[in-house]
Amino acid sequence: MNGSQPELGRLVAVMHRLRTGCPWDAEQTHASLVRYLVEETLEVVEAIEAGDDTQLVEELGDLLLQVVFHAEIAGESGRFDIEDVARRISDKLIARHPYVFAEAEVPADLVGSWERAKAVEKGRDSALDGIPHRMSALTRAHKVITRARSHGLAPEMIGVAPSELLASELGGEFLRLVGRAEVLGVDPEQAARAALRDLEERIRRAEARD
Repeated sequence: MNGSQPELGRLVAVMHRLRTGCPWDAEQTHASLVRYLVEETLEVVEAIEAGDDTQLVEELGDLLLQVVFHAEIAGESGRFDIEDVARRISDKLIARHPYVFAEAEVPADLVGSWERAKAVEKGRDSALDGIPHRMSALTRAHKVITRARSHGLAPEMIGVAPSELLASELGGEFLRLVGRAEVLGVDPEQAARAALRDLEERIRRAEARD
């Protein structure tokens, strides 16, 4: 493997040239690139699930291009550049891992420790703050429940009962529920979103009582 820094620097230089030499690249904005960012992210997921390293290298490169592209656009108006992006994430990782970069003990609950550190760092009042609303209902529900548990809300407080299903059975169970929704003439995404809104309200009420 070659050293990463020269190639990363080369990519930044290539992006700079494209912004000044290619009409299409020159006219792009943060907003116009959103759909490409979403597409490239999904293609990375597909490459991971396919287990194809060649495909994964290519798709990660496409995703990295989006990061560099956004940083280049911001850098043109002096807002921030790729060095600021890299510095910010490095500082964040170090601050949130005192058991790696300092003398702190490894916490028993690593996910909970991470979420609590984020809440303090960002001044969040609720476990639900900062969860993107544009996630699918299933993905958002998983994030909401994970956050609630990491903030000390017991499953029974938020209406989540333990399941006897095996992990290998969950996918099939999801499909059966979607099939049941189809028979009933119900949009499964809308039904899940409605249930999720009720769950979020229960979480906020539980937080208000604490």
